[in-house]
Amino acid sequence: MRVSEYYNLNRGQGTLDFVDVDTVMDVPVYIDPSTIRHLSDDWGKECIHMLTTFFDSVLDAVRHGDKARADYLLGNLGEPNETHLGISKGKSAGRGFGKWMREEFAAKLAQSQAAKTGLIEDLEDTAFFIDKVDKDIISDVTTNIIRGPLIAYTRQMATAVGIPLEEGVDSGPVWNAQTLEWENGLTQLPIADGEKLLLVPKVIVRRDLHLSRSEYYRNHLVPTLQAEEEADPRSKLVRVLKSGKRKVYRKDVEVKYGSSKPDVRRETLGRPSVYRHYKEVKAQIAPDAISHAELSQASGTPAPDYRKLLQAVVNTPVGNAEANNYHARVEALLTALFYPSLIMPEMEHEIHEGRKRIDITYTNNAKDGFFAFLTRHKIPAQYVFVECKNYGREVGNPELDQISSRLSPLRGRFGILACRSFEDKDRFLKRCRDTALDHRGFVVALDDEDMSKLVDDVVAALNWVPPFPPPDEPVIPPRVETYPLLHERLKLLVS
Repeated sequence: MRVSEYYNLNRGQGTLDFVDVDTVMDVPVYIDPSTIRHLSDDWGKECIHMLTTFFDSVLDAVRHGDKARADYLLGNLGEPNETHLGISKGKSAGRGFGKWMREEFAAKLAQSQAAKTGLIEDLEDTAFFIDKVDKDIISDVTTNIIRGPLIAYTRQMATAVGIPLEEGVDSGPVWNAQTLEWENGLTQLPIADGEKLLLVPKVIVRRDLHLSRSEYYRNHLVPTLQAEEEADPRSKLVRVLKSGKRKVYRKDVEVKYGSSKPDVRRETLGRPSVYRHYKEVKAQIAPDAISHAELSQASGTPAPDYRKLLQAVVNTPVGNAEANNYHARVEALLTALFYPSLIMPEMEHEIHEGRKRIDITYTNNAKDGFFAFLTRHKIPAQYVFVECKNYGREVGNPELDQISSRLSPLRGRFGILACRSFEDKDRFLKRCRDTALDHRGFVVALDDEDMSKLVDDVVAALNWVPPFPPPDEPVIPPRVETYPLLHERLKLLVS
């Protein structure tokens, strides 16, 4: 039974920021530390700091032969069954570091030439150079290290969607990046089927790691080996073509050098610059977040039905009595529409020491499209704010002033005002432009009609097929993350 079903959330995976896992079985996706390294928000930075300080501590202990310290650090890596991620069959059993694995990992790390020469710098490097370490182990270890931020995230999401929290739940070992020690305590967490539950942001999970051994071997190591053989006048792998060009075929390289993990490790240790270059290249490429379709396939959950979500918003009766329902339904729709550009929705976020609240606050995670366009054009948008007005009357200056007063250079200067309809939309859009020209922030107003247009654009992008026969001029396919209506409204604010 899914988390959404267990707690009767009346929401599907597409409207949830976290992986809607089964409360008993595991979902075959994995936390990827390389993905976390590309998060730019405070939550991501905290996780990165924890990953860095923990693994640096492990490497330091191993390199100095401090077995007691290494045992202490690795000895607290338990089996994180509470996330329900991975490949265990049947009830979640965990594939993390048990006692045997901890001791073997420490020994192999201590003996590893890659660790001694500095090739192993980050946790995910161990998947290349340490036997029996792969994406499942990397994910489980990462879960242990960032357990503290995951607990905070779980509590935030539980509050947002209505999952009850239990008091006095054992946190499990939590890494303290300041003291470089493990800590334990009691906290608030959901309890499902008698076991504690940790929710995981879907934006940090993948089906495979960003650093891929097969990709590295295929696109970096093999071409290097080919070049070496072609440059070697004594090479038996060289074939001379009719043109006189010396050629070494990939298949011959694979036969001579092998392609197994030990083979890749051996050849890389002799050419450390190849692996370092590969990591530099990958560090410049933000990994694509897992898509709605990929996550649906991996978890066996349906893809988001955008029109159904829109209908729920449109069918909500206007008026204060239904304000909370309207608020929740707008959040569900926008969370599905704007993923993965906007993530981690927080409801009723307090600012100014609680004197003001923002209906919905999103973290801007965009790497491309409209929300990345904002930051590239010097519009502060680390967070994007949404105010919801389920009025049966016209929204006016007071509502516009309310959302603009919540914008700031530190928090973000872009917001969305969601409402039902306008008697005179052009007049209100001009008010939004006045607000922007007065340097009080950029506010885009969206009524039911506009929400429908957003949905139409997203559905059209998802269902787009190339024209046939192909036209003379190349056609640029639409992309979900461009949100042309938002671009249009922003242009009105600044033109």
